[in-house]
Amino acid sequence: MNNMNNMNDVNGRDNAATRPAILQLPQLCLQGALSCFQQACLLVVGGRAPEVEWLRKASEGRIVWAVDHGLDACLAAGIVPQRLIGDGDSAAPAAWHFAEKKGIPIEKFPPEKDDTDTQLALRIAKEAGFPAAIVTGAFGGRFDHALSTVMSCAFAPLPCLLADEREAIFFVHGGESVTCTPESAPKAISLLPLTGSCRGVNLTGMHWPLAGATLEARSMRAVSNVLAEGSSSLSVSLTDGLLGVYFVWRE
Repeated sequence: MNNMNNMNDVNGRDNAATRPAILQLPQLCLQGALSCFQQACLLVVGGRAPEVEWLRKASEGRIVWAVDHGLDACLAAGIVPQRLIGDGDSAAPAAWHFAEKKGIPIEKFPPEKDDTDTQLALRIAKEAGFPAAIVTGAFGGRFDHALSTVMSCAFAPLPCLLADEREAIFFVHGGESVTCTPESAPKAISLLPLTGSCRGVNLTGMHWPLAGATLEARSMRAVSNVLAEGSSSLSVSLTDGLLGVYFVWRE
């Protein structure tokens, strides 16, 4: 079991003052317009399960919620989530029964509904007062599921970041700047415009830098970049739009 149950406040806000002014994930350090993630909840959703050790490290000092099949990943890592959300159509029946027996608060929804389980979890997290969400278990599997999760997080009612040991994506809005320091050099780094166009894009520390560039969603041309020789970090900013910054370490 992880150390969540040692926290005094169910939303984890009492420990925020002791955290550094950066976001540290097992393989990535982020600085800049992401201070809200210091108090983020960790949502474990139902895509490709993160590796056990990665999930244990990512969960340290955080409130963990399982989203349907994400419950299986939590239990495999020895983590008892503080809440379970979903329609129960993908988690193992034994895992769901364990959650009920353990007394984990469950937000159960009918399978026939408009919103996905992840969309519901993001809305509930916002209503619970979390300023941001780190989402794992978001990659792999069906393309439509992965795309739905990424876009739902990009336009969620609270800031989101998606990550596991293989991939990560975070979102930068117009007027924001973020500096990233990967623990190891990613295989590729891509900029993904998620609005019609992203203007005033600046990118430093990369083999192919950008200065005041305009990136359009219809072309997606700023993909498969790499860190510049001798560079251990990158910085990205833009004046207008919504930009996804994607890392891949292992396919």
